[in-house]
Amino acid sequence: MNEGARVGTAAVRIQGLWKRFGEQVAVAGIDLELPAGRFIGLVGPNGAGKTTTLSMVTGLLRPDQGTVEVVGHDVWRDPVEVKARIGVLPEGLRLFERLSGRELLAYTGRLRGLPGAEVDKRATQLLDVLDLAGAQHKLVVDYSTGMRKKIGLAAALLHNPEVLFLDEPFEGVDPVSAQTIRRVLERYTASGATVVFSSHVMELVESLCDWVAVMAAGRIRAHGPLAEVRGDAPTLQQAFLELVGAHDRDAASDLDWLGGGVR
Repeated sequence: MNEGARVGTAAVRIQGLWKRFGEQVAVAGIDLELPAGRFIGLVGPNGAGKTTTLSMVTGLLRPDQGTVEVVGHDVWRDPVEVKARIGVLPEGLRLFERLSGRELLAYTGRLRGLPGAEVDKRATQLLDVLDLAGAQHKLVVDYSTGMRKKIGLAAALLHNPEVLFLDEPFEGVDPVSAQTIRRVLERYTASGATVVFSSHVMELVESLCDWVAVMAAGRIRAHGPLAEVRGDAPTLQQAFLELVGAHDRDAASDLDWLGGGVR
């Protein structure tokens, strides 16, 4: 693991980041520094701008304004260096479905420039740890949602990146697969690497992350160590609702016609 990803340095520096889609402002001038060697949660309601932000940070979407550095390298001025140091599991993951799981990892490893023998060794280990060894020769098109997430994670980890970006990695994943993914990610961060993942499930973030950034309406509302962002609130969920300005009014109170056996 490179020194750039060690604890105490910045894994990601974002300055003045903007993105508009027509009249809609998706990301509104974000400034954010994410520490290295941490398990970081980017949290917010649906439509907050999390996916757009991660897409810009990982070089998948060009910002309208602003700069992003990953382990000291500018994402848009030095994309080759950045992409060699990051792993990405995007939302709506697209895979080569007519390859088997093992073939997908072999292809990914060769694209990354890893020697064939090393690719085979790492692929075998990842398939085993992620409980995919029994399905390694099965076509990806026949994989379940949880299996797709796991093979996507294996592909993102294969080259041992310094920073791993995950967009809703647990969405649609069964509890067994979710636990397997958690164990792998916890082991990865324990080595000094950095995980940045987005989610709108506060309980999950609270159980996994030690550092969070709260996003709403394209802006960062709070960021820092989990305990600091949670403050005096009993849970991260409660702190989050206060930060994003959620109202306590019972939205269902207007639906007085619903239920009660009335047709």
